[in-house]
Amino acid sequence: MSAVRALVLTGNGTNCEREMAHGCRVAGAEADVVHTADVFAGRVRLADYHILNLPGGFLDGDDLGAAKAGAVRFRYGTVRAPEEHRFIEDLERFVADGRLVFGVCNGFQLLVKLGLLPRLDPDRLEPAASLTHNDSGRFEDRWVHLAVDPDSPCVFTRGLTRLYCPVRHGEGKFVTASAGVGAAITAGRLVPVRYADPDGRPTQAYPWNPNGSQDAVAGLCDPTGRVFGLMPHPEAFLHRTNHPRWTREDLPDEGQGVALFRNAVAFVRENLL
Repeated sequence: MSAVRALVLTGNGTNCEREMAHGCRVAGAEADVVHTADVFAGRVRLADYHILNLPGGFLDGDDLGAAKAGAVRFRYGTVRAPEEHRFIEDLERFVADGRLVFGVCNGFQLLVKLGLLPRLDPDRLEPAASLTHNDSGRFEDRWVHLAVDPDSPCVFTRGLTRLYCPVRHGEGKFVTASAGVGAAITAGRLVPVRYADPDGRPTQAYPWNPNGSQDAVAGLCDPTGRVFGLMPHPEAFLHRTNHPRWTREDLPDEGQGVALFRNAVAFVRENLL
């Protein structure tokens, strides 16, 4: 069987690239961790991969707001070398070719600021939503329950009903540009995961919803289901010893976060190889 190839971008403030790469490898993919500069300059080709992973961190120091400065670089290259390859063009072709994009935390913020999520109009690449400061007014570092929508087109959450993983962010509150955008997201079932209480019911109540996200949105996919991002960190729960109560509960060796990576790898094997 041909190898499933995953690209994990790093650099400029990213700090979860090793965990993302490990998640890909546990799921059966080959994973390369590559600095964004090498991809922007065309030294590494996005087209050689099946899955693009955008990890968490503080891309460009979150200048101008979480992932905002990073989104400008992804669209236009760098100020010092504007002749560098415009990565956004390759990224759009990558998605059009049926490949997968997975953004976690800062990677999710980046996808939203680029306009790749929720991408209600396939002919326009403009942001329709944002991630802003948590209602608590502070950085939230806690484990959360997620309710999974079984009717979402999301490739990554197929077959799942609930997830448990940590959040680590200061700007995780999801807001839409208008009520119409929110209605379109809901109608398209583009919210694969919502913050939930311990019984699995989506909630606005703190601390189960750690940031006050509109409609309890914890993540989004595009209408194809192949571009997916979420604020919680599935790559931080790949083994039972990652769980905060692993010494007190009887847990399977594989953490719940692995399922998202396995679904991505399975999709590639079924559709792209």
